[in-house]
Amino acid sequence: MRVHLQRDVDRLNRRLLELSAEVESDVRAAVRAVEERDEAAARRIIEHEAIINAWEVEVEDDCLKILALHQPVAADLRYGIAVLKMNQDLERIGDLAVHIAERALLLCGRPAVSQPFRLGEMASKTQAMLKKVLDAFVNLNTAAAHEVCAADNEIDAINRDVGDQVKKAAAQNPAMIESLLQIMHIARHLERIADHATNIAEDLIYLVDGRIVRHTAEVSDVPAPPA
Repeated sequence: MRVHLQRDVDRLNRRLLELSAEVESDVRAAVRAVEERDEAAARRIIEHEAIINAWEVEVEDDCLKILALHQPVAADLRYGIAVLKMNQDLERIGDLAVHIAERALLLCGRPAVSQPFRLGEMASKTQAMLKKVLDAFVNLNTAAAHEVCAADNEIDAINRDVGDQVKKAAAQNPAMIESLLQIMHIARHLERIADHATNIAEDLIYLVDGRIVRHTAEVSDVPAPPA
């Protein structure tokens, strides 16, 4: 039975890693579509959503089969629970990449926003968080997971700053308000991606240490990495 369980877990791991790589790629492509005003790239991300959704269902099915057929306990049970939750977060990150691509399409049809804001910085830091937490999950690196949790506060602060900058720009140039609103929405989507990356980090800590740290102060005890 243990051999069969390990075989099924290995297969689940492979599928989860494939889904993680695809979602991370979609986030990068969505950000690039915004930066380069690339309508074709934005449309490809939107079309790719169906594939991400199908993979998410497959991962969930595999995980539920393991829980039902093998009835794992202790660490194996924690693994199954963590994967189910991570799978949901990955699917939602994929949805957010699509939302960013949709905003990119709207921006492509409007005059370019000249103000730089901090959107590029926010996108880079959010993508770094996502990459770090996915690598941490592969390597069961809880130290990196704590760093991801701590970095979420910085993303929240940048999101507020972008919102303030957009409001000031809209007051100065009302003709650009529609484009500026898209910038604000993109920042919000990036902030939500960072939130989901944090969820994955918290689930990794639960998987390795058996401790639920969500809604506690300890995940923020590790200082955020330098900018």
